[in-house]
Amino acid sequence: MKHFPLIEQYGLIGDMRTAAHVCDNGSIDWLCLPRFDSDAFFARLVGEEEHGAWRLAPVSAGEGEPGTATERRYVGDSAVLESVWETRTGTVRVTDFMPPGGGGPRVVRIVEGVAGQVPMVSAMRPRPGYGSVTAWIHRVGERVVAEAGAAALWIDADAEQAVGDGAIVSVFTVGAGQSVAFVLSWASSHGRSPGYTDPQGALVATLGFWEEWAGRCTYDGPYRDAVVRSLITLKQLIYAPSGGMVAAPSSSLPEAIGLTMNYDYRYGWLRDSATVVAALLEAGYREEAEAWRRWLLRSVAGDPDRLQILYSITGEREVPERVLDWLPGYEGSAPVRIGNAAAKQLQLDVYGDVFEALYLAYERGVPRCEDTAVLHQQLVQYLIKNWQEPDEGIWEIRGQRRHFVHSKVMAWAAVDRTIRLAEAGALDVDLFELVEVREAIHREVCVKGFDPVRNTFTQSYGSQELDAALLLIPLMGFLPPDDPRVIGTVEAVQQELTSPQGLVYRYVTADGRTGVSGFAGHEGTFLLCSFWLVDTLAVSGRLDEAHALFERLLALRNGLGLLAEEYDREAGRQLGNFPQAFSHKALVRSAVLLHRLSASTASSLPVPVMPHPASSPEQDARALAAAPLV
Repeated sequence: MKHFPLIEQYGLIGDMRTAAHVCDNGSIDWLCLPRFDSDAFFARLVGEEEHGAWRLAPVSAGEGEPGTATERRYVGDSAVLESVWETRTGTVRVTDFMPPGGGGPRVVRIVEGVAGQVPMVSAMRPRPGYGSVTAWIHRVGERVVAEAGAAALWIDADAEQAVGDGAIVSVFTVGAGQSVAFVLSWASSHGRSPGYTDPQGALVATLGFWEEWAGRCTYDGPYRDAVVRSLITLKQLIYAPSGGMVAAPSSSLPEAIGLTMNYDYRYGWLRDSATVVAALLEAGYREEAEAWRRWLLRSVAGDPDRLQILYSITGEREVPERVLDWLPGYEGSAPVRIGNAAAKQLQLDVYGDVFEALYLAYERGVPRCEDTAVLHQQLVQYLIKNWQEPDEGIWEIRGQRRHFVHSKVMAWAAVDRTIRLAEAGALDVDLFELVEVREAIHREVCVKGFDPVRNTFTQSYGSQELDAALLLIPLMGFLPPDDPRVIGTVEAVQQELTSPQGLVYRYVTADGRTGVSGFAGHEGTFLLCSFWLVDTLAVSGRLDEAHALFERLLALRNGLGLLAEEYDREAGRQLGNFPQAFSHKALVRSAVLLHRLSASTASSLPVPVMPHPASSPEQDARALAAAPLV
């Protein structure tokens, strides 16, 4: 039976077109070419060895030899991954990276002898079509090429390559001061062969690219290393040719081992990408916001009334979901899905996230775009007509629609940010109508979405359930953090949805109960929600608690600083697609918020707050609301 590495045993290398998951045993177990949402050539991550992988590591000399790298790290502020093995006969370093820039995607792997003599093996089994197709492997001069259909992989190596049984194998020994390089290049099988890549030159250029980009980060707080690593991870998830971004570069890594909550995240969710844009803006990056804005315009095109909650990374609407039944799934967690049926759902909260990102872009000095302003006007008109509809909500339920409180709060935020842009002269809309709608949403949520007996907002109208997304109520400025209803909601979430370590579940699924997603089973704590709690505690003045929880969340990262979607506290492991944009954008925004609030407290300056547009006599009496942060 196959041994599945833990999800946190993987590192990520990428070129902003696609990305590879590199295990600490030296194996690339997931690589889609030529873009994130293309078919995988290596699919061992959710399959078996026969479904494709490329292992480059020391040859085991017997019992006691390290099967996994002794040490791994990213080189400085870059996406260049170094793995070091200390063996009985010597020490060797493998450097893995994908050079950004033009041409087809390339994976470069450089083996360097550090001490002694180390026998090495490179064993590549390319299996296109997510492991379903056996490639035609043959030689073209000194090069080896694996072809299948329209795609070809060209493999150049400094070591001799043996071809047979669907694999390409090199066995060699590297001594101190020696280096052996391998370059895998994707190209169209019916086009020209890719040119040769100079491995060392590509390494210098790749390091220079990342170090220059990371050097533009404006965050200078105490968590800078963690923030920069998350920013680099987020940058790797952007598809540079279009400006779109994936929620994660993997598919079907399970939210609960052995269950069916396995989805394809290699698409551009409006919610996820808008909040990533917001995190990048907080750290001083504006070019990515402009590129995403163009992707948004192309994706929505001339159909704002048919807005989808997700698109492909180049804006295609059709991302049909299907099951790859030949793949057993990660640790037997089937099915393995590609595509995502959630594209057809109604999720009203995405309007709030998109308009929040546009509002933040305006605040951060991103140049105004007239086309985006027109789209904004069209989308807000759709929201005015439809905010009272039930929807599938942030957790993308696959059942009957509900009136989710979070969705209504985010609809309120969408209208609120539109009003603020109009008041700043950046948008031409009917303010009177929008103010009335904003007040109507606020009144309805406070009446229908609040349980006065328990003193907490609920997951949906008429529900008794809680939802971690309720933590956004003060963060979006819907109510101030010192409002008794907010205090009661935060207390309820901490009592009913929080683990002993302070980590937060999305909703209750324990004790055999089926959560709102429609799946039974105990999923892990949701890292995004846990960062929301950090932010809520911070804006409530509970900075010591916020810092303590933030430090616990940082400790959950793998040794390379990467986070998946969830954390299983009982098993002590990460779960879900990896690395997850939601988790890393939340880390960035929490760090920025903590630094800002801590600095304001230390200097005795008032923390900036946003005046709350009251909608009732009770709310009129309240002076301030929390600044929007999500």
